Amino acid sequence: MPRATPAPPPARPSAKPPEPKAAPAPVTLDDLFQRLREAEDDAEARGVAKLIDRRLERSGSGTADLLTERARQAMGANEIPLAAELMDRVTTLEPGWSEGWNRRALVFWHLSDKEGAIADLKRALVLEPRHYEAWAALARIYLSNEDKPHALDAFRRAIAIYPRMPKVQDAIDKLAPDVDGRDL
Repeated sequence: MPRATPAPPPARPSAKPPEPKAAPAPVTLDDLFQRLREAEDDAEARGVAKLIDRRLERSGSGTADLLTERARQAMGANEIPLAAELMDRVTTLEPGWSEGWNRRALVFWHLSDKEGAIADLKRALVLEPRHYEAWAALARIYLSNEDKPHALDAFRRAIAIYPRMPKVQDAIDKLAPDVDGRDL
């Protein structure tokens, strides 16, 4: 009668359990801006820009976010003075939120207050110098004032941050010969 082969000894438990895999580090706003500059196509750039916009849209204050949403609704209903009042409250509540200043600048633009819009955009850019939408808005206001050198500079700053930003390169190509001169 054949003998049964003895069972192998039970596996010895390892001294240490395997270490859990570290969670990936959260993607920072700096990471997103870097990805935006390095985007290889327009679709990728738009996707990254949307992520940046979502981050910039968060004030950190539920009250400021609610007032901002109400201001957006007021703008949609063409109640511009109400939107201005709401955004005044937002910038008072959250003076360090760049998007609050950017949005109030839009309200001032609709009120035909270009100086107020420029001041608010400059404030937004002090708080977040990479705010490409604020740079582009500032450029459009300068252009409407026939201030082509400042418009060109602001467009160039926007495109340096978001190289695939729609229509900005076209604006630069159109303005550059007037500001920088033409090659002979």
